[in-house]
Amino acid sequence: MPGPDSIHTPHGEIRFPAFLPDGTQGVVRAVDAADLESVGVQAVVMNTFHLMQKPGSSTLDALGGLHAFSGWRGPILTDSGGFQAYSVIRQNPKLGSLTDNGIAFRREAGGRKYLLTPEKTIQLQMGYGADILVTLDDVTHVDDPPDVQAKAVQRTIKWAKRCRTEFDKLVEQKGLEGTRRPLLFGVVQGGRDAALRRQCAEALLEIGFDGYGYGGWPLDEDGALLDDVLALLRSLIPAQFPLHGLGIGHPENVAAGWRLGYQTFDSALPTRDARRGRLYTFTKADGTDGDWFKMLYIQDEKHVRDNRPASEGCDCPVCARYSIGYLHHLFKIEDHLFPRLATLHNLRFMTMLEDRLRRDG
Repeated sequence: MPGPDSIHTPHGEIRFPAFLPDGTQGVVRAVDAADLESVGVQAVVMNTFHLMQKPGSSTLDALGGLHAFSGWRGPILTDSGGFQAYSVIRQNPKLGSLTDNGIAFRREAGGRKYLLTPEKTIQLQMGYGADILVTLDDVTHVDDPPDVQAKAVQRTIKWAKRCRTEFDKLVEQKGLEGTRRPLLFGVVQGGRDAALRRQCAEALLEIGFDGYGYGGWPLDEDGALLDDVLALLRSLIPAQFPLHGLGIGHPENVAAGWRLGYQTFDSALPTRDARRGRLYTFTKADGTDGDWFKMLYIQDEKHVRDNRPASEGCDCPVCARYSIGYLHHLFKIEDHLFPRLATLHNLRFMTMLEDRLRRDG
């Protein structure tokens, strides 16, 4: 059975494939909502972990929710915050702990203590006005031992049930029927263990969600995409449900994920690369087979007098107007214009990549 071509949300349709840039704290760094629209971005990701701290939930409520706050009119997917809380605790166990109730953490020693429970993350995401909510999951490193992976899967399933119950309760209370109802995605954990991935996927399918996500870091210790694990999860989730590749953002990995049957992706990588002077370019007029992608390192001195656009055939507002030499100049003098132009270019590259993948089928 072929998968869906798109998904409908309260703030519009998302056509597949779709790369969602990370607007973690309510902003995709260096660009505004109009910029995102100008380069064809369909939807963005924002993060509960960060937003609950800055600007805070009461402030977001007073300012009308995430769409009014950010000026972004399209769909917003909010991550549960579990990965970020896990990262804080993994780096410094003294800053928090995971229990069956949820995740307790502090951003810094002596700082305010937060408790993120399955119910709380759904309440926050619903209050923010998200179009796609994500369940709280117990994140693991791909190389964590089997007992840690097994415990995380058990906890992820329990938390998913609690998220589903809270979500259904709030949908009913708020009268969010039909096209006004947001979507809820479950996250499948299990590391590299095929049996655990299957156990988690089957349990989440039984609970029932609108879509599912690949849980855990998608790359191995060498930075290569975990194709086999990604493929396994796609085989476990029926084709009618969209699959989201959390943390997948390198162009070649997005293309690979699409070919494996994933529909949506998110990562901070393309915008971070842009700010650091790594611009994405196509090496062929169409398609994604063979040698189709390369990186342009704008800081290289060979670009001083280069009057070509960053990527031949790119229709972004940057390539239409500015040369590689000018971008090199902006980067060297550390002008604030560079991050904006570079980000616009990389994001347009990603939306052009969506078009290519769509045509490739």
